Amino acid sequence: MASFPGSGHLLCLALLCACVAFAIDDASDEEEQWTRWAVLVAGSSGFWNYRHQADVCHAYQLLRKGGLKEDNIVVFMYDDLANNTHNPRPGVIINNPKGEDVYAGVPKDYVGKQVTTENLFAVLLGDKKAVKGGSGKVVNSKPNDRIFIYYSDHGGPGVLGMPNKPYLYAGDFIRVLKQKKESNGFKKMVIYVESCESGSIFDGLLPDNLNIYVTTASNATESSWGTYCPGKDPPPPPEYETCLGDLYSVAWMEDSEMHNLKKETISKQYKRVKKRTMNTKDRFSGSHVMEYGTKSLSSEKVYLYQGFDPHNSNASDDTPPRSLPPSEVVNQRDADLLFLWRMYERSDNTPDKKREILREITDTVNHRLHLDSTVDLIGNLIFGGPSVLRDVRPSGTPLVDDWDCLKSTVRIFEFHCGVLTQYGMKHMRAFANICNRGISKRAMERACVRACGIYTHASSKWSPSTHGYSA
Repeated sequence: MASFPGSGHLLCLALLCACVAFAIDDASDEEEQWTRWAVLVAGSSGFWNYRHQADVCHAYQLLRKGGLKEDNIVVFMYDDLANNTHNPRPGVIINNPKGEDVYAGVPKDYVGKQVTTENLFAVLLGDKKAVKGGSGKVVNSKPNDRIFIYYSDHGGPGVLGMPNKPYLYAGDFIRVLKQKKESNGFKKMVIYVESCESGSIFDGLLPDNLNIYVTTASNATESSWGTYCPGKDPPPPPEYETCLGDLYSVAWMEDSEMHNLKKETISKQYKRVKKRTMNTKDRFSGSHVMEYGTKSLSSEKVYLYQGFDPHNSNASDDTPPRSLPPSEVVNQRDADLLFLWRMYERSDNTPDKKREILREITDTVNHRLHLDSTVDLIGNLIFGGPSVLRDVRPSGTPLVDDWDCLKSTVRIFEFHCGVLTQYGMKHMRAFANICNRGISKRAMERACVRACGIYTHASSKWSPSTHGYSA
């Protein structure tokens, strides 16, 4: 076959032009006038919940090494760990058994009583006037900016925890995300969420046309898991009596720290994190990492959201992860009991302290049993059995049709039966199903009075007047 004169040169020229165009496009992306923003949220308090704030502090250090400016990272954490009497290394927080201090330099944007759902929403919307206390820092993003949100905490069906109630409800969170989009407040957004039933926050709720991509530590029906826990493999340093991190969270951060994020795609990180989060020694543990929203964004490079650490410039996105053995993990909802039990074991020479800790363990377990049995009893009173309360809607269907009904049902329950606590959040599906079946507030109130009338007066310790209402 005769060849066109100079066709080889034309082909080379075409390939050269394509390479130059790719390089120019990549460079223009670097030089484009847009800003990376990040919001990091630890939604718990207490030393037994050490891992959530440790996760967030670690995330802050990772983003700062990636080049994000402190002014563009907003941190929510209760800040009760570093100087806690239980902390074996005063002033230091670690997120890995061999890890460095991740607390140093972390800004105290919103701490203590300022860590609220109301403040979080104001920050996301860039509404300085609505913020109460704190640094006043908000996400003052522009139309071409990218936003990264990372949330680590306890959760339940349709809800994420906050150290100061009320909790964050999925319906409200999605509304705020839509509002941010409608205000032309970002170009693209990526959200990572660590909590039990975290998939329920987005399943059937987050549209796929908002340019928001989400991964979650678990699907809509399962727990997420703590790692680097005492008595487990790999263990924390021997002086620690609490879990240092969460499996999904350390998986994505440790992955980011060992790869060139200008080469690694979000999709590749998702797959690696998904594999590690299921790699546990107990076949009944581990969770299914999920993705929601605008899934096409997963083809983008991770550095567009987490930045780029020059120390990783020689690393490839194909660099295999360290060969890690299966992890021994702890259910998020049991980490507090593990902490208390370890404290009990270590107090052999102090009988009074031992009795005090045992009393706290007993009270905690009894309240858990109370919540479980009471919810079942309410199911019997309303439906003739508890099975309806456990119904799981098909994937792609929101947890509940009426979020206001869910909130009012939760308040009725807590008024008569005591606070749900981080353990009781797992019963949110039961309250959602009561609403989905059209049960009236009056009928719910009658059932709660019959189930819990005596308990309320006997247990002021678990009263919502002390702890606040979840809704």
